[in-house]
Amino acid sequence: MALQLKQSLNLSQQLIMTPQLQQAIKLLQLSRLELLETINQEMETNPMLEEQAGEDPDDGAAAPETVDTQEALPEGKVEEAPRREDVDWEAYLGEYNTGWAETPYDGREYPSFENFTAQKPNLTSHLEWQLQMSDLSEEEREIGDHIIGNLDVDGYLKTTVEDIAEATGRSLDEVEGVLDVIQRLDPVGVAARDTRECLLIQLRFHGWRKSLAEAIVRDYVDRLENRDYDPIARSLGVTVEEVASAVSVITSLDPRPGRRLSDEETVYISPDIYVFKVGDEYEIVLNEDGLPKLRINSFYRDVLMSKGTYGESTKEYIQDKLKSAAWLIKSIHQRQRTIYRVTQSIVRFQHEFLDKGIAFLKPLVLRDVAEDIEMHESTISRVTTNKYVHTPQGVYELKYFFNSAISGPGGESVASESVKQRIRDIIKGENRKKPYSDQEVAEILKADSINVARRTVAKYRETMGILPSRRRRQIY
Repeated sequence: MALQLKQSLNLSQQLIMTPQLQQAIKLLQLSRLELLETINQEMETNPMLEEQAGEDPDDGAAAPETVDTQEALPEGKVEEAPRREDVDWEAYLGEYNTGWAETPYDGREYPSFENFTAQKPNLTSHLEWQLQMSDLSEEEREIGDHIIGNLDVDGYLKTTVEDIAEATGRSLDEVEGVLDVIQRLDPVGVAARDTRECLLIQLRFHGWRKSLAEAIVRDYVDRLENRDYDPIARSLGVTVEEVASAVSVITSLDPRPGRRLSDEETVYISPDIYVFKVGDEYEIVLNEDGLPKLRINSFYRDVLMSKGTYGESTKEYIQDKLKSAAWLIKSIHQRQRTIYRVTQSIVRFQHEFLDKGIAFLKPLVLRDVAEDIEMHESTISRVTTNKYVHTPQGVYELKYFFNSAISGPGGESVASESVKQRIRDIIKGENRKKPYSDQEVAEILKADSINVARRTVAKYRETMGILPSRRRRQIY
């Protein structure tokens, strides 16, 4: 068979994502803070973009006329401000005016007090301050610095005494002595090497040395997790009531003492959408506080309209930036409209939830909203990612309203979040001495015509952070 070259025409369709379309999709799935950061970056790189300021004053409005006081007053007469005879100016100057007068000005510029920010104390700085206030020697403080530098956020020592001794060139006894001092600093229990040691330090500090609680922590801390009080009582020769009383003392201790001095900042959620009830209907308002309103810079727009003033390369550059700026503004408006439409559809589906609470949350999938507003499911998924809505029932992520369906009473479907809330209510009202097992919870739900298996109850319980029945049991 002979090989030959030839040309042929084939007609086919391809879906090509332009850079503008990729940018629009990217903006759609950004959170509020990410969108603000993206807009600020675009404003720095694109001179065509500028933030729209407030309303400009009317051009025809005349400025108020200024009056020359020398012409307004009669010649030879100068109007003076009224004097106050009841002010003791010498006492005023002596009390308030001497501090700055005695301080010489050296000509240097100092930052204003408004530019200083308070630093939140953390565990390391708090311990370092106490270490400097102690009567330790310089060599012992060096050991203390190594110990404090190897603490984690919970306050536990993440290295060995041998490693610290090798790093500082000191003996093990010296390191152990400094470690004992640090463990008694505030918060008590820091620099412990495990949970048992942390609890023992706190018990001894509060005067519970040689007590039943200390014996339980020292020898039976592993059994406390499963609440096996009977074997502990038999081993120690005491009653179960005495063990329960000692456990109440142990549970009042802090197993993570370093957390109280964590410098982690709390991140607050700023909702993207607000849903308010006005009469019998719900109104949707987009949260645009803090988002700059963009517009095209009028100077560069005039440059494009001018003839012969600027070169062609300059105009081509401005034209490219103009297209990029116009597409960004259009994409932001399209993003806001899409979020509004998706929220509007969710409000229609979850109207009963907004009125009555989580027990009336309906099963909902992305396809339902996509068919309602005639969009693709992938678009709905991007819109509901990292977006939060403020409702009369609280602040929720938009993903929260999409739940799988579980067969409920009368053949109707119940949302999985409603089932989780029902499980939470059942466990909240149980007898603490004899808590419900997962099978018993499943039978109670079945009595309410909600058919779920035991493993489903266990899965929901674990996702909600609820302990199993053996660890929820409280004998006394």
